[in-house]
Amino acid sequence: MMSKKPLDEDEYRSYELKADETKVSARSLMKGAGLTDEQIYRPFIGICNSYSNFFPGHSNLDKLGQAVKDGVLMGGGTPVEFGTIGICDGMVMGTDGMKYSLPSRELIADSVETMARSHICDALVLVCGCDKIIPGMIMGALRIDVPFIVVTAGPMLPGCYEGRRVDVQSIAECAGQVIAGTLDSEEYRAYEDEVCPTCGSCQGMFTANSMACMTEALGFSLPGTGTVPAVSSKRFHMAKRSGMRAVELARYDFKPSDFITKESFFNAIKLDMMLGCSTNTALHLPALAHEAGIDITLDDFDRIGRETPHLVKLSPSGPHLMVDLDNAGGVSAVIRQAIEEGVLWGDQQTVTGKTLAENVADAAVKDAGVIRPFADPYTPDGGLAVLYGNLAPLGAVIKTAGVDPAMFEHSGPAKVFNSHQEALNAMIFGDVVPGDVIVLRYEGPKGGPGMQEMLMLTALMCGMGMDKDIALVTDGRFSGLSRGGVIGHVSPEAALGGAIALVENGDTVTYSIAERRITLEVGEEELARRREALEIPPCPVTTGWLARYARLVGPVSRGAVLE
Repeated sequence: MMSKKPLDEDEYRSYELKADETKVSARSLMKGAGLTDEQIYRPFIGICNSYSNFFPGHSNLDKLGQAVKDGVLMGGGTPVEFGTIGICDGMVMGTDGMKYSLPSRELIADSVETMARSHICDALVLVCGCDKIIPGMIMGALRIDVPFIVVTAGPMLPGCYEGRRVDVQSIAECAGQVIAGTLDSEEYRAYEDEVCPTCGSCQGMFTANSMACMTEALGFSLPGTGTVPAVSSKRFHMAKRSGMRAVELARYDFKPSDFITKESFFNAIKLDMMLGCSTNTALHLPALAHEAGIDITLDDFDRIGRETPHLVKLSPSGPHLMVDLDNAGGVSAVIRQAIEEGVLWGDQQTVTGKTLAENVADAAVKDAGVIRPFADPYTPDGGLAVLYGNLAPLGAVIKTAGVDPAMFEHSGPAKVFNSHQEALNAMIFGDVVPGDVIVLRYEGPKGGPGMQEMLMLTALMCGMGMDKDIALVTDGRFSGLSRGGVIGHVSPEAALGGAIALVENGDTVTYSIAERRITLEVGEEELARRREALEIPPCPVTTGWLARYARLVGPVSRGAVLE
């Protein structure tokens, strides 16, 4: 970055909005908002903030946004704050609102593009939390190739119930435990007051925290962004430094295209495998790469997953939480260890103006029980795996970090459902029995539409103690809280005529994680006959922008971006 010459005043992007006498009306309007001449002629730093007082993952973003503004002012820039939407998946799970979650990523990207372009920001600070909001903002910034830096909400601290640490995973599976008779309903209710004790994103390696960690590996944020708790003063220090840094990025016009490479994305996927992140990263990272003009596919996840060890096991896959990872050295310690092992490219540039290796030079693993060494991984391959076969010729994704060894291979009769609610009802009323493979289809980006997460179903499976007995295969997706033999992102999806649309009750479905294989045990002639007779049901949503999304969304194997 420092090899570039700093910009003169008339070279800033925003100069177009405030230069010469033809822009007198624009300057007048700025002054009407309270800006002085001095502020008008400084670089404009857009601050996109998805603050909401409705859920903890965003409820601290107003304060972090103020810290960013303070940093921008300290750095000599003018903060230009604007908002965007944000959905809490945990709140809308199991309702039709969940169908809007993944599609909202595209609205968020569009809103960042719209505001940054129309008000001609010289740089952006993306103040965000939760899973699809982080990638949505980054997608918009990458699309217009404007300098930017990411500030995330930070993870929530664990709760405490009767001396036990609890997190949102604890409550997610309680409904199944009540149905199974292993949990008293009064205790179930008592969890409500204890599980979410602070603001911040949910406490484990769920999608929000997974994507926050990805920003560090990609070089889009300051070290510590992935793991420093939401309530820590360090989070506010980072926000102020990020605001100051954004002014420097604007001063040198240090754009994503100046440093982001395919190797940057490979670094992120490798970190993903080492941390055992959410399967949603297999949607979001290809989508980010697409906006940067870089081709990342499930084949890359497959190849990298086979050769990258799994070193960190956080909830829902293990006993540790994000605060434990932070205390153990954070993402920086994982990255440094991986660079020293020759696994990550440490020479990749980042928004700090330093290389990735320079960013983590002072990091160290402080607890080998949380961050395992390469000599003693949980598994020699990564925490995600991509399965291929006649049921998923373009791939399907499973979070191996959250699978009991008893379910690394499974073969059983299919129980077929065409909606999330149908499958839920079958679980509740005992229509699914040990050994079954739930095949849940028409829940992909086009078929759902929106590719809603299946947390209520997977939590019910685990809470009822069936996560070691049954498998779930779907063209939908899973929350980062999900665990068990659950395989999602089956591509092509049923609404595109994928093989998952051809499965019938009683068909044998077999998968093997070791062999990266998923198979519908039906002969080719019979599948051809079924395909000839296949009638794909119409999209259940015919009005509003969700219907437009269904018409425009591309395949999940490419990140489900709009085409």
